[in-house]
Amino acid sequence: MTLAPSLPRVRPTGGSLVQQFEYGLDAPICLTWELTYACNLACAHCLSSSGRRDPRELTTEQCEAVIDELQRMQVFYVNIGGGEPTIRPDFWHLLQYAIDHQVGVKFSTNGVRLTPDRAAFLASPACNGYVDVQISLDGATAEVNDYVRGPGSFDTAIRALENLQAAGFADAKISVVCTRQNLSQLDEFKAIADRYGATLRLTRLRPSGRGADVWDELHPLPEQQRELYDWLMANGEKVLTGDSFFHLSAFGEALPGLNLCGAGRVVCLIDPIGDVYACPFAIHDNFLAGNLLDEGGFRRVWQESDLFTDLRRPQTGGACSKCSFFDSCRGGCMAAKFFTGLPMDGPDPECVQGYGETALERLNEAGGRTIPAASQDHSRATPPRNQPVMLTLSRRPDTDQRAAAPASPPVSACAESPLAGFTPTTSGGCGCSAEPGKACR
Repeated sequence: MTLAPSLPRVRPTGGSLVQQFEYGLDAPICLTWELTYACNLACAHCLSSSGRRDPRELTTEQCEAVIDELQRMQVFYVNIGGGEPTIRPDFWHLLQYAIDHQVGVKFSTNGVRLTPDRAAFLASPACNGYVDVQISLDGATAEVNDYVRGPGSFDTAIRALENLQAAGFADAKISVVCTRQNLSQLDEFKAIADRYGATLRLTRLRPSGRGADVWDELHPLPEQQRELYDWLMANGEKVLTGDSFFHLSAFGEALPGLNLCGAGRVVCLIDPIGDVYACPFAIHDNFLAGNLLDEGGFRRVWQESDLFTDLRRPQTGGACSKCSFFDSCRGGCMAAKFFTGLPMDGPDPECVQGYGETALERLNEAGGRTIPAASQDHSRATPPRNQPVMLTLSRRPDTDQRAAAPASPPVSACAESPLAGFTPTTSGGCGCSAEPGKACR
């Protein structure tokens, strides 16, 4: 990865909280931990291209050791995701282990395993207020949601919300990836959240994973960006965004939050095999800082890796630093720029002043726009029965050819079942035909 030229890292003795955060912290405030890439869905915009599990997944014991280290580092909480984390057999054990070690857990789920019994457990004193639940919902109606998440996924999510409400779970979150199709439903999303005593959380669509294939079709139009900004300014105190939309601050008044790219500074991602990436939205070799199974563990990766050290140096901002709105948007999202082929010191592709759109057009005209290839893909070789409609409309060329070919037996058990042969307490193979130490094909 090529970053903008950087200056020596000298932490200021004063300044704002944001200025301090830009130089990184001794431990992340929170981090995202993808426990598994196995998933019962095949969402069109999945940033991790999930579907099949990786047979090298951390064992139960290794996951416990990670939690122990996070406790020692005093990490406030972890965002657990995937894939679908609840279909990993030891998920509930690891959740309880984190609670017992004072590490808060916020986990994201499509709701497939949130039965009334599980909802009752999450609402019980056993969880001791250390657990937050996020239900993924990308449409306020089944028609819009199931277009990208697959048939039946809307009903599954609503049923999970009903179970949580019936169990007395307080303040679940409804997590929405904002798309061109659902931005007109913001008020309806808020109504759903109010109906189930939940809080609405909006996040930005990033062109990573399978999202790169559908970004041109799904990302909000320029006029919708303004509508989103105005809606957040009117409702922001009651809606969470996780600093997803700091690029919108160039419209004028800054949105609530840090309005800062926290990659490698205050956040990072741990993937199922222990690789540590700078950003949950940038699962690519260019943003790989190290592996926590190596000597020194997660602490060494966080505090000493070359990548994170570089990210914590003040960046010049490149061409964006000349813009009068640079102090508001800080050049936008690193992952969005990288996965659309824009330089790291260039404008965000969704820059609200139009500079990103112009930069993309210039690169296209000059024939110099190179979109990086994905460094990994966990999509299943055979489509699941609840595959999103749009994936049949917007496939890559090689996928079109495969879809047109006669049906053939799966190349491994994992192509049929994302958890085939999974034994969570061992690090061996998963019972499929993949070679040991290699991901299922």
